[in-house]
Amino acid sequence: MVEGAIQKANKAEFLDIFRLGRSRPFILRLAISAGIGGFLFGYDTGVIGGALLYIRDDFKEVQTNTSLKEAIVSTAVAGAIVGAALGGWMSDKFGRKLSILIADVLFFLGALLMAIAPTPAIIIAGRVLVGLGVGMASMTAPLYISEASPARIRGALVSFNGLLITGGQFIAYLINLGFTNVKGTWRWMLGIAIFPALIQFLLMLWLPESPRWLYRKGKQDEAVAILKKLYPADEVDEEVEALRSSVEAEIALEGPGDTSVFAKVKDAWGTPVVRKGLAAGIGVQVFQQLVGINTVMYYSPTIVQFAGIASNSTAIALSLITSGLNAVGSIVSMGSVDKYGRKKLMVISMVGIIICLCSLAAMFKLSDANAPKIDGIQTARFGNGTCPAYLKAPSASTWSCRSCLDASAECAYCSNSGNPYQPGACVSIGSDAKTMCNNKGGKSEYFTEGCPSKAGMMAILFLALYIICYSPGMGTAPWIVNSEIYPLRHRGIGGGMAAMANWTSNLIVSQTFLTLTKAVGSAYTFLIFAGFSTVGLIYIIWIVPETKGLSFEEVEKMLEERDMLQPWKKKQVDGKQ
Repeated sequence: MVEGAIQKANKAEFLDIFRLGRSRPFILRLAISAGIGGFLFGYDTGVIGGALLYIRDDFKEVQTNTSLKEAIVSTAVAGAIVGAALGGWMSDKFGRKLSILIADVLFFLGALLMAIAPTPAIIIAGRVLVGLGVGMASMTAPLYISEASPARIRGALVSFNGLLITGGQFIAYLINLGFTNVKGTWRWMLGIAIFPALIQFLLMLWLPESPRWLYRKGKQDEAVAILKKLYPADEVDEEVEALRSSVEAEIALEGPGDTSVFAKVKDAWGTPVVRKGLAAGIGVQVFQQLVGINTVMYYSPTIVQFAGIASNSTAIALSLITSGLNAVGSIVSMGSVDKYGRKKLMVISMVGIIICLCSLAAMFKLSDANAPKIDGIQTARFGNGTCPAYLKAPSASTWSCRSCLDASAECAYCSNSGNPYQPGACVSIGSDAKTMCNNKGGKSEYFTEGCPSKAGMMAILFLALYIICYSPGMGTAPWIVNSEIYPLRHRGIGGGMAAMANWTSNLIVSQTFLTLTKAVGSAYTFLIFAGFSTVGLIYIIWIVPETKGLSFEEVEKMLEERDMLQPWKKKQVDGKQ
């Protein structure tokens, strides 16, 4: 057993899960529970994008208030930041098992609250609870799996947990699509998460505490009893000795003195080698978010509607492409990150991301420039359903669909019944105008986010290419870099600071995306992300070292010799760069 090492999964390990599961049901319960933890994390990330389309249809204040839409999405991220911090503290203080059980309770209560929510404020409260659960699970579940599973299948279980995160996002969009024509739509989409949370809670009741945590708390007999369930009798003594040596080494590394989080943070930033590692580790985590990935994961159906797709169900169906490609990319990265290297994959990924973001910006700009005009006669037929801003505008005769949507949060666009690319009507947000538009016959559609566009499908194609470029590189490599780049003594606090930087950047991006699109338009919003990505590319080339094939000791020695201002002036470490 190698404590603290990165566990690599292979086909044999995945087969061992089910082979061992037949003789030891405990291991099968562990595998299922591990999968549910990752699934819930991914499901919550993916489900809100489709649910938001129907929440705004049910609550006019959500439709007309950009900040409220952003709050419904991003409060879960804010909750996750707090949950991650609480999860780390609780899992050390009270145990991994109890922390996961509490996370399940938060998932359950949050999903139930959202399902019955009478107002947007209650939805937001439910999102906060779910976010707390996500944050706690993201910190505790992988830790529990790595400590409570047999060494021979540990890598497979940890990989399975990560794979189910992207799988959960894909399943979320499938479930969204399945409920598009069911009464209650978004309530089912958000509420169905109570079932996997309940299943995991019940499974965890029958699973033991982490033997490593028990051993550190002086409960050696309980820890040994659990190891006897995990390993054959002839391997138990060896595993007990390995656990004892590892825990003692960990305690020795912590040393005497102040062991508070603040003291550890101060010590980490005060150590030159760790500071260089933090510059690389935190940097790649921040830029992972500043490329805009979670705007795509959280707002994918809305972005598809920016591209000119009016139908909610069609927007959700097309969003399946992005979540599916993200899951496939995660699988691809497992086989490529050790072959090609972390830094090389991130550089290639960033170049592709920049090209795709610029192409997306160009498609949206082209779409805006060729938006259908507003026909005054068609608009007048809506009577009181006409957008007030259009009636008050002195230059209304020059308006296009884009002008109508940008003029006020109260405006929507009803396309021409004969040809969607011909002039249509500028109407009010509301069920009456929407009903009138849909009853016109022909090809009339009701638009609230984007305009009919021949360039729309090209924009969706570049969105898919963006995911293909992102997932195998910037999607996974930053996490691997953070698991390798810190000295053992600072690995926990370094990884924790990097994860918090990731969540915080995620919050900033998700809370400002819709505001940016309203302020400067979709095209310039994606150009801003392209600008951040360009800075990120330069940062990775300049600051981030390659850790492929290096031991932890070699990484530490490389950082000692590395000049942050002139990174090309670095010595070889045992013949490796």
